[in-house]
Amino acid sequence: MSRLSIPTVAALVLLAAAPALAQKSIPPEKTPASPLQMAAKKLNDTTYVKVTYSSPRIQDPKTGEKRAIFGKLVPYGEVWRLGANAATELTATADIELAGKRLPAGTYSLFTIPQADKWTLIVSKDVGQWGAYKYNKDNDVLRVDVPAKKSADTYEALTIAFDDKGTALNFSWENTQVSVPVRPASGAAATPAPAPAKKG
Repeated sequence: MSRLSIPTVAALVLLAAAPALAQKSIPPEKTPASPLQMAAKKLNDTTYVKVTYSSPRIQDPKTGEKRAIFGKLVPYGEVWRLGANAATELTATADIELAGKRLPAGTYSLFTIPQADKWTLIVSKDVGQWGAYKYNKDNDVLRVDVPAKKSADTYEALTIAFDDKGTALNFSWENTQVSVPVRPASGAAATPAPAPAKKG
């Protein structure tokens, strides 16, 4: 009886194992409950604005039940991180105006104090925060009040987006919509951004 060579035996073992290897399945990564999203717009040749945020849903990720958002999950009259997980951040490559107030180029955290009829949008120099747990009013760069309107449509996910013309930054969730006018700041010179807040 002839003997099989070592290379031949190795080849037979690999062939036998091939079906098992082919059947191995790698599952996709689990979709986070509040996925990271981005809204970006080029306002002119030198002004690019980007907003990065985590987008929570109306549906409770644990129970699957529909939640009441504003006035319940997000209380009225309290500082909110404007999203989920880490605080929402805005980056501008040049000076811009938000609701008529000048904001120097730089990266900032965005917070808001929602009310039934208006929101107070807060721009803070304290970046890299988780939520609004350590929010410090002393680090505010500016605040603007903008009307809150009811929408006939229901937005399952928090949605932050620029309008097509790049003249407004819109926030929509549940049946609430808020629109903040945005435009490049007048004047060619860029204002130095405030120094980032020191971490305690």
